[in-house]
Amino acid sequence: MKGIERLASVESTTPRMARALPEMPMDGTVLVRLIRISAFGMGNFFEPVFRELDLSEHSFHVLCLLVASENGTASPSELSEMVGTSRANMTHILEDLVEEGFVSRAIASRDARRHVIAITAAGRRKVRETVPQIVEPIHRAFSGLSKAEMALLDQLLRKLIVSFDQGARTLRSAA
Repeated sequence: MKGIERLASVESTTPRMARALPEMPMDGTVLVRLIRISAFGMGNFFEPVFRELDLSEHSFHVLCLLVASENGTASPSELSEMVGTSRANMTHILEDLVEEGFVSRAIASRDARRHVIAITAAGRRKVRETVPQIVEPIHRAFSGLSKAEMALLDQLLRKLIVSFDQGARTLRSAA
């Protein structure tokens, strides 16, 4: 099913859902569905691009974060949070990157319970080789949005992320 078909499904099922579940806040429910469809579509769009480059989107993101860090290192939990994936999935991603020679894993000097992930020269090279190959797909992915729409989407997504954090705190304090 293509994105446009998923949108049509949202349009056709929302009125029925509203009638079946009148207490359900449809505006928020529709936004949740649209965000999930967008994330799914983004994954479908970029997966073949990265597969052709022998990477996953998450593994590339990890390499970029490590290149951008002050000392080329981070903990697995930091990477998990920044990439937006589970710690279990991050373990698999890091195992693959270690196997490819793009990162190394060491025990933290101050806390033997923690690991430190460091980018290698091969990892830096892989990032530098990959960036020029994903510029065009990134432009294509967002080509339907004007600069002003991109800026607005950026602003709204940042605001939504903060709203999720505030809502989660409220729910935890009410429990």
